[in-house]
Amino acid sequence: MSELETFINDWTDDPNGVKKAFLRLKSVLENLNEATVTFVPRPPTTYSLRAEPKKGRPVLAMVDVASLDDERFLSVCFYADTITDPEERGDLIPGGLLSKDGYCFDLDDDDDDAVSYVEARIFEAAASFSLIEEGLGSDDDA
Repeated sequence: MSELETFINDWTDDPNGVKKAFLRLKSVLENLNEATVTFVPRPPTTYSLRAEPKKGRPVLAMVDVASLDDERFLSVCFYADTITDPEERGDLIPGGLLSKDGYCFDLDDDDDDAVSYVEARIFEAAASFSLIEEGLGSDDDA
């Protein structure tokens, strides 16, 4: 069993549905053409999924599982110049993504609207790297 599979199987306490949101975003990342998804565990602080394009920058998107007061949440980050944030839901983090300006979106539950909004940012970032989604896509900017 891989470290990621072990992490997912061991994640049993999930009253807010953060695991469900994580699995949904994991699936989106895994279905991007020409992107490699890696798992970077840094227990007990964070566990990170990184979608890495074949060329260009080292990461397209990062989905971090973090804990605050024993409650897990997701922080999903992108390079600031690869996405827009039309509803201003994210936080601009100067130098916060591998020393480049980034946008991060926090999800503390599996609210469909919030997760869909982040999914739309993933597709937007993928387009900036010229990656085409396999059978997935967004007709709206959620």
